[in-house]
This record gives sequence, C-alpha cells and structure tokens, in this order.
Amino acid sequence: MASQRKIGVLLGYANIVIKNLVNLAYTPMILAFVGKINYGVYQTSNSFVFSLSLLSFGFSEAYVRFYTQRKANGTEADIRQLNGMYLLLYLCICLVTFVLGLTFAANADFFFSDSFTTEQMSLARTLMAIMAVTVTLTLSSTVFDAYILAHEQFKFQQSRQMLVTLAAPGMAFVLLTFGMGTIGVALAQLVMNLLLLILNARFAIVKLGMRFDVHQFDSTLLKAIAAFSAWIFINQVCELVNQSLPNTLLGVLSGPAAVAVFSISVQIRSVFYSLSVTMSSVFTPLINQIVAESDDNTILTGLMVRVGRYQSMLYCWVLGGFILLGRFFIDKWAGVEFSGAYSLIIVMVIPLIIPLTQNTGIEIQRAKNKHRARSVAYLLMAAINVGLTVALAKPMGYMAPAVGYVAYVLLGCGIFMNWYYQKRIRLSMGRFWRRVTPVLFNCFAVTACCMFGSILFPVNSWTTFFAWGVIYSAIYVTTIVKVIMSVDERAMLFGKLHRLRRT
Repeated sequence: MASQRKIGVLLGYANIVIKNLVNLAYTPMILAFVGKINYGVYQTSNSFVFSLSLLSFGFSEAYVRFYTQRKANGTEADIRQLNGMYLLLYLCICLVTFVLGLTFAANADFFFSDSFTTEQMSLARTLMAIMAVTVTLTLSSTVFDAYILAHEQFKFQQSRQMLVTLAAPGMAFVLLTFGMGTIGVALAQLVMNLLLLILNARFAIVKLGMRFDVHQFDSTLLKAIAAFSAWIFINQVCELVNQSLPNTLLGVLSGPAAVAVFSISVQIRSVFYSLSVTMSSVFTPLINQIVAESDDNTILTGLMVRVGRYQSMLYCWVLGGFILLGRFFIDKWAGVEFSGAYSLIIVMVIPLIIPLTQNTGIEIQRAKNKHRARSVAYLLMAAINVGLTVALAKPMGYMAPAVGYVAYVLLGCGIFMNWYYQKRIRLSMGRFWRRVTPVLFNCFAVTACCMFGSILFPVNSWTTFFAWGVIYSAIYVTTIVKVIMSVDERAMLFGKLHRLRRT
C-alpha cells in the first residue's frame, strides 16, 4: 500500500496542477459568458444548496475507522453488514436531501428577495433545483468512495478526479455556447457527478468485490458510528460556515456583486487547501492502522512532523509566489473589477499555514476517538465567525467574512488545537514547530527580497510575471535544499530524483 500512497500523492498534485490550469481558462470563460452578477447568483445558489451535504452527518469519515476495526477483528460477514447499513443510511439521507433541495429552490424568493432582482431570483430557483439533484448524486457516491479509500486505492481515486476535472469544463463550454448560461454550468456538474457515481460503484463492486448485507441491521453498531460521527458532523458544520455560509450571507446582505469577488478569493484559497489535503489524506488508513496496533505517540508525532514539514515547504512556495505575483494575476485572470480579491486572499491564507501543516493531527485525533474537544472549540469559533460576518457585511462587504475567518483560524486552529495536541493527544508540538518554523522564516526572507526587487522592476507584464516567477522559485528551492533540508532529507530527495532519472 506504500506504493499506492506514493502514487496517490503524485497523482494528487498532478490533479492540482491540471485543475488550476483548467481553472485559468474555466473561470474567465464563465465570467465572459454570464457576467459578474449572474456568476454571483450561481455561487450563492451553489453555496446554499451544497450546505445539504451536511446531511451525511460525518458517517463517511467514520467508515474507514470502523472498517479497519472489522477487518482486523471481524469477518467478511461483518464487513458486508457494515456496508449494508451504510447503504441504507445513505439512501435515506439522499431522499431527505433531494426533498429539502427542491424545497429551497421553490422558496428562493424568501431568502433573496431583498438583494436579488426578480430575474435573478428566477435564475436562482432553477439553479438550486439542478444543484439539489447534483448534491444528491454526490451523497449517493459516498458509500462507494469510502470503501475505495479504506482499500487505499488512491490511483483510481485521483485518476477518476482527473477525468472529471478535464471533462466538466469541456461540457460546460458546449452548453455555454448554446446560450444556456449558468444553467449549462450547473447541468455539466450534474452530469459529471452522475459519472462519478457510476465509476465509483463499478470499481467498488466489480473490482474490489464490495458486498452488502441489508438484512442484518446492527443497532449497536449504528449507535457507535453515530456517537463517533456526531463530532465529525460538528466539524463539518464549521467547514460549512467557513466555505459556503459567507457566500450565502453576502448574497442576502450585500448582493451578488460582493459574492462574485469573495467567490474568486475562495477559489484561490481552495488551491492552498488542496496542497495540504492531498498529501495528508493518503495517510488516513496508515494512521488508523498505527493507532489500532500500537498507538505509539512517538511514531505518530514523527509522521505528523515529516508530513507537516513537506506540506509547509510546498505551501510557503505557493504563498510567497502569490504575494509576489498575485495582484497582476488576478487583474489579468478575472479582471480588474476583481482586484480586491488579492488582499482578501492574502489575509485569509497566511494564517492557514497553521492548520494546513497539521492536517495529519486531525486524522490522529479521529483514529484515537479524541476529536470531541476540537469539534466543540471549532463550533464556538464558527459562531464568532458568523457573528462578525453578519455585523460587518454591510459596512465592509466582501472583507467581512475574512475578518471572522481569521479569528476562527488563529483562535481555534492555532492556539487551542496546538495546546490540545500537546496536552491531550500527547504529540510533541515543540518538536513540530522546531522543524517547521525554519521553513516559514525562509519563505518570509525570500518573499521580502523579491518584493523589494519588484519595486525596482515591477510585475506589469507577462514577461516580468514569468521572470519574477522563475527568479523567486530558483531562490526559494535553492535555500530550501541548501539551508533548510537536513542531510537525510537531501539524501532522500536526490535518491528519488536519481531513481526517477534512471526510470
């Protein structure tokens, strides 16, 4: 499975590159076809309906843990029973999701009558109805996706995602050229989610031999899963507050124009998320295995430090590059009317260095079944986030959610979680930060030098954009390899490069 993890990480980052290259064309294409206002209506509708994904209640994240336990201590019959229970659960969840989604669509004027025109509300109703089907299909695929993850089939996962990344914009473009506007974009996403469901189900059932027993419903097991998942569900509520609710609140309080700018910033912010999640997600089964077999905190700390250090190197490279080049990029990519997104992005992504280098810690908590405190703390921080967003939305517009978000990250993800990792999970956070802090200082120094240089030679054309990109990357990589990396890390890096060259 180690090879699957390596392939999964490589394909994951290949996906990030492909996805971002596609988005370079995809987002401006949508804006060119539908305009800033309709794009804002689309994003508001999307955020509103996809909040229904919360109805999964964290069951999917719990699956790997309970599957690992049953595989180690149970029989194939126990696994079939687990699969059958999950299938029944998600059939019920999907039915409720579909009904609620259509209810939201039918009552769009109730939510947006103060900030949307009649035409915009009509569009929102249609979009929300289509998206209700899309999110239902997404949840339908969860049972199979969890089974595939439990088997560490990262090659299939990432290959499948690459297909969707490439196919969805192509289909959307065809529908846009036929004059279908944002409805065409929503329909393209629906078709892609249907394709994902078919691919996941076929691979899990045919390739991996997934089987279901729907006749032996274990209520005791359901209670155990529900107790475990409840705290994950609270985390998902917090994620909703951070990812989707700001668009909804801005749509209600400030209108679609503010939503459009904020959505652009969130799209860029998601790139930073993906840099971290891609690497840490492949270690979920391994972490559950370590906890189940030895629960050795020294090994777990070492894994968290190693993964976090590599995550920080990559994250800081992208962060510094964006600080240096992002303003020019936003103006050329989305348009000068979205230039405010540059400051918004920087404000939000700098604090993210804390949680996004510690994502393996989340999986360690879950594997140890000690994620309750995190859920409670994040819920309190989410409440503060919402309060600040609502209070500041009218005077500050799209900057309001950023204020609440930064408070959430610094207080919850930063101060509280690092204390909790140290005192309750028994991970050595001193060791973690001793290894990660030099990477941060290196990023600051390299970025500051290049920013000073850009004053003399400004980034005002594609020529200077790429020139500074090359200069910055060369300095950053050189200092990381020569100054920051240990002897063992350099030996491992050069060894892999040598093997890659020979291959």
